Amino acid sequence: MTEPLFDTVCLVGIGHIGSSLARALRKHGLARRLVALEASPAAAAKAVELGVVDRAECDPALVVPGAGLVVVAVPIGAVAEVGAAIAPHLTPGAIVSDVGSVKLAVIRDLAPFIPAGVAFIPGHPIAGTEHSGPESGLADLFEGRWQILTPMPGTDPAALARLSDLWTRIGSMVEIMEPAHHDKVLAITSHLPHLIAYTIVGTASDLESDLAHEVIKFSASGFRDFTRIAASNPVMWRDIFLNNRESVLEVLQRFTEDLTALQRAIRRGEGETLEKRFSETRKIRRAIIDAKQA
Repeated sequence: MTEPLFDTVCLVGIGHIGSSLARALRKHGLARRLVALEASPAAAAKAVELGVVDRAECDPALVVPGAGLVVVAVPIGAVAEVGAAIAPHLTPGAIVSDVGSVKLAVIRDLAPFIPAGVAFIPGHPIAGTEHSGPESGLADLFEGRWQILTPMPGTDPAALARLSDLWTRIGSMVEIMEPAHHDKVLAITSHLPHLIAYTIVGTASDLESDLAHEVIKFSASGFRDFTRIAASNPVMWRDIFLNNRESVLEVLQRFTEDLTALQRAIRRGEGETLEKRFSETRKIRRAIIDAKQA
């Protein structure tokens, strides 16, 4: 059996990502003890009932002390509050990480609370579904997926290697990236697609009742895919857009310009322009499949 990397791991937030990580750690034997800090008593009880963690509490004093790794898995808007709550209970030598989709915001809100002697290594697993809650976790969610780590200057190399090893052992591919660069990359690969999905599904919901009913009844695969994305946690995505607004607005402006160009081509009947653009975009899909990220 694999030797555990940590004696105790504490998940702060035991929703979809937190419970998936807990399941993956248990599956691969990487922690002797799994505990959770969860604001919802019902979710805490459910996580224990399902065997996702050994103990789950609403009081940080009961689960954070002694944890060698603390992973913050809450919406970005709650990160500062979590930082203030866990800071007095962090054990010297521990590692604190997170799973947030906007790294500059997490660093801004969490880093000030990390005491000396504790390593803070922000991270973001590029994985997830539209489901939420401790019952939605998947032990294999991170297998074959990227885990981006965005360490700050002066990060302990040994702590970084240890955290990287953990993610590698649960099947992820680890990439080290600058926080600002991460936020720009995710603005185009994740944040903009979600914004478009929310918009398209919102447009459908605003149609006349009879037409909206037929949109649902005769949904083709494209619209179904958009509804899956648009079913994601609204609080989480509200916080992502508010905290990565500069990068999102920049890429949204570029998207708007490209959309306007296509609109013009359709209006003018420029079939060659449309076909050329569609042929170019097919190459992206093939590249994603080749990279085994489909």
